[in-house]
Amino acid sequence: MNPRIAVVIVYTAAMCMNGLDSTIVNPALLTIARDFGEPVSAANTVEVAFLVALAVALPVAGWLGDRFGTKRVFLGALAVFTAASAACGLSQGLTALVLARVVQGIAGGLLTPVGMTLLFRAFPPHERMKLSKVLIVPTALMPALGPPLGGFLTEHFSWHWLFFVNVPIGAAAVLLGVVGLREEKEDVEGGFDLKGFLLATPALGLLTYALGFGPAHGWTSPSVAVAGPLGLILLVAGCVHLLRAKNPLLELRLLADKVFASATVLALVTSAGLMGVLFAFPLLYQAALGASALDAGLSVFPEALGLMLASQVADRLMPKLGPRLLAVPALLLATGVFAALAVPGVAEHAWGVRALMFCVGLVLGTAVLTVQIAGFADVPPPAMGQAMGLFTIVRTLGGALGIAATAAVIAASGGSHGQDSDPGPYRAAILVTAGLVALGVFAALRMPKEAPGPPPFDDEPRDEEIQAAA
Repeated sequence: MNPRIAVVIVYTAAMCMNGLDSTIVNPALLTIARDFGEPVSAANTVEVAFLVALAVALPVAGWLGDRFGTKRVFLGALAVFTAASAACGLSQGLTALVLARVVQGIAGGLLTPVGMTLLFRAFPPHERMKLSKVLIVPTALMPALGPPLGGFLTEHFSWHWLFFVNVPIGAAAVLLGVVGLREEKEDVEGGFDLKGFLLATPALGLLTYALGFGPAHGWTSPSVAVAGPLGLILLVAGCVHLLRAKNPLLELRLLADKVFASATVLALVTSAGLMGVLFAFPLLYQAALGASALDAGLSVFPEALGLMLASQVADRLMPKLGPRLLAVPALLLATGVFAALAVPGVAEHAWGVRALMFCVGLVLGTAVLTVQIAGFADVPPPAMGQAMGLFTIVRTLGGALGIAATAAVIAASGGSHGQDSDPGPYRAAILVTAGLVALGVFAALRMPKEAPGPPPFDDEPRDEEIQAAA
């Protein structure tokens, strides 16, 4: 098999598993708690453990890929993720399930940045826009499909099947990757940055823990009150060290490139806005209409369909308009759509909600895909692993920050996470997410006017390879 087709297929399969696992467990937490005779608050540890472990693994992903080879690290992480999925499904107690989810999260934290590095190294900048059709499937469709699929499997089969579905897909992807992928290593100067690891890794873990538990347990609860400030202190200390170190674990100096820095900032604010609205709007939908949790979850599903269409829009318009002229209007439209979701009376109309959520995916997805592709155009292949790791960390923290910010606004405005019939607090939270998306306009204004083009004397882009794989 052509190695470029192989990397597209293996990457898509792995990221679909990872994206699905980030949301598929949520509808089953109550059932899991009952099966194990545990309170629901204890079952929430299943999800928080996964997210914290994922965040902890992100700082070392770029270094591991460069040091040991992207193919070896990616397939090793995929094999561990698949085995951990089987262990989750076979768990007979909450402790065993949480430990398996920790292993799954660590492997998942390596999959995303190393997988994107494989993909972007296989295709030069002028061909990457075609990859939007591939990138959008695991990042948009799978997380949105997770809640309804999780509810269906739990209700009609067993929650164990939430994890067993990964096993055949993961095994097939590993086998194809062993045969079809090329190995790529980069020369890593110096040894492992142990000090950077000891600062950055616990910093991300503590911040993710605080952002995950803060809205539910209260920001003044002892564990959150300690984890949040300590994580911030370690993060600041880690950034200072990484900027001074000769061979840092994370190359923060890549942010000196204004285009890559703008793309990274945009990833932070748009991820915060999108994850925030996907958290707050279902609560508003339930408060305004008395809808069920499943109906509320399905109400945001058209957002994924809009993102799927965005991959087609961005692919066709970016070569003609360029990154800046495409991203800025899209972000302005996205801000307006987000704000419209908070207008009184909107949530009471089911089809109006679905149309707006579709528009959220379409316009915001167009902007995000455009900036992500353009932001890495000038990153040289040897630095791709470091750049992708840094970008993924910022995007992950942005999503957690968006959920925490909207939850804090809801609590401060008198809401109680879906139990209060007053929709006001939820509308206030959605307006905050609109403001976050609006901040992305300033980052998009720093993007280049022209789309990445082929280097001189390069052959025609082989788009048929991407199309065949997709």
